[in-house]
Amino acid sequence: MGTVSAVDQGSGTRLGIAELRQLWSAYGHDLLVHDPGGRGECLVRRGELIATAEALDPVLDRYRRWVEDVQHDDDLLLARVRLRGAERDRCVDMARETAGVAANHVHFGCPVMYGTPVMYGTGAQAQEAPPVPEPPAAQWEPPVVVGVLDTGCDPHPWFRDRPWFEPVPEVLDADDDAGQDRQAGHGTFVSGVLLQHAPGAVLRTQRVLSSLGFTDDYTVVAGLRSLRLAAASRGEHLGVVVLTAGCHTADDECPPILRDELAHWSGSVVVAAAGNQGLSRPFWPAALPSVVAVAATGSDGAVAEFSNFGPWVDAVAPGVAVTSSFVRMTGNGGRDFGFASWSGTSFAAPRVAAAIATALHERRAPDEATRLFQPRPA
Repeated sequence: MGTVSAVDQGSGTRLGIAELRQLWSAYGHDLLVHDPGGRGECLVRRGELIATAEALDPVLDRYRRWVEDVQHDDDLLLARVRLRGAERDRCVDMARETAGVAANHVHFGCPVMYGTPVMYGTGAQAQEAPPVPEPPAAQWEPPVVVGVLDTGCDPHPWFRDRPWFEPVPEVLDADDDAGQDRQAGHGTFVSGVLLQHAPGAVLRTQRVLSSLGFTDDYTVVAGLRSLRLAAASRGEHLGVVVLTAGCHTADDECPPILRDELAHWSGSVVVAAAGNQGLSRPFWPAALPSVVAVAATGSDGAVAEFSNFGPWVDAVAPGVAVTSSFVRMTGNGGRDFGFASWSGTSFAAPRVAAAIATALHERRAPDEATRLFQPRPA
């Protein structure tokens, strides 16, 4: 299975939205913190508006003198409007003033607030560590298909010989700094959690989350649509879908393009990470009533200190020091497959998704599985 240890990569330091903006902006991403420190604090793509096809002409009529360019997406029936000048900093307010328009919210990968992966073994050199048992080689009939929207999934030994596996290689060093990015390997880890608890499921991966740990409304919606169309072309039904990133918004309402896309998923159980800010504030899309929002618990069964919480959370599952499959970049640019221990609601969500997939396989209602993970009464 290769070396199953690595350098301790993280300290578990929690980062706020302003710190994340600064971190990601250093790599050339133009991001804006709206209402810093206020009740409407959120992170958006600076100077971007997302308009529906019906709303585009009125938007251009109103804001034409501030529009730098427009990118149309005929498949999504959306347009990305980029503003110029000082109005770039007003994109959230402008969106709130105009029907059919929204800012492009930045979504956080859900371990990003709570450090980076810590693999077994510490120190400057990799050290051997006990391997994790490989999930049984099983495939349920009829198939239960689980969609995973994340950073990808590498050909780890747990996956590569399974008949359904189609690699979506992880980007390990997108910033080209000769070091592994802080979220690289996240999707491979999440897929491993799923397979440990639903070994007969078929996993379909769609990359939407960057190896630096973020994405946005537009990318998530495009990924959901691509996953939906790919399933239709295969004649597959996606029984469960897992989203491990999410966002806050200025008005604490779900971004409209995300809400509208998820309306197409009524035949699937959508499971999403509740986020790692330690807040009760809604985190989207997890807080949608149609989505199963999953918070993280520690070894004592209590909600983890970093996990979001609140009446919109539907389930809780282990999310502290979870162990799963991982890929590490080697010094010569190669890949080393092993195992990692990682904390976050990102890793609680696939645990619940796996239970739902198992329920579907056993011809039980998904709600039966979700009830097993109900939060404790406050």
